[in-house]
Amino acid sequence: MAEENKPVLHGVHHTAFPTWKPKETVEFYRDTLGLKVLHAITAKGWGRDEHPDFLHFFFDAGNGAAIAFFHYIGTEPMKDLAGPRGYLGMARHTSWRVETDDELQHWRERLVAKGVTISEEIQHEVIKSLYFRDPNGYPLEISLTTRALGEADAKDAELTLEAMIETFVEGDSPESKTIEDMWRLKGEKVRGLS
Repeated sequence: MAEENKPVLHGVHHTAFPTWKPKETVEFYRDTLGLKVLHAITAKGWGRDEHPDFLHFFFDAGNGAAIAFFHYIGTEPMKDLAGPRGYLGMARHTSWRVETDDELQHWRERLVAKGVTISEEIQHEVIKSLYFRDPNGYPLEISLTTRALGEADAKDAELTLEAMIETFVEGDSPESKTIEDMWRLKGEKVRGLS
């Protein structure tokens, strides 16, 4: 259902992360990835709470978006800054879009030439991706959309999300449910559309 006077978001402005490796971070994003430096803020503290002096610097991530970093002066590095290794650590990541397979392969070659360890190319449903980490350990991705998404995809996604919530959040004993339980419920929802 359409909502009247719904506020509009026009895309991601920026994402921001802390860094205790400012030199390596600048060299990686500016020199290895080739992102333009957009802006840097330097401040003695900030806001109402006690806050260390810091630098907040931004790189152009494309299409009007930026990726930014905070370097908090004189503070101890956070332990496990980028999160755990494996699938949980990779779940929270930044992904850049490329338009062609040639561009994806060019990025593979560039990153390997710069000494960056990258994953094998991973094809998942409608995107093909390369994964790697920055000097802070933050997971990054470069993605190619392999086909356009349409109305059928959006409807399928809505049914999937409804089934997920009903199965794993609102259902009886959600902790004992499996993905097969969710698929069965989604199948019932799809059959109900006929």
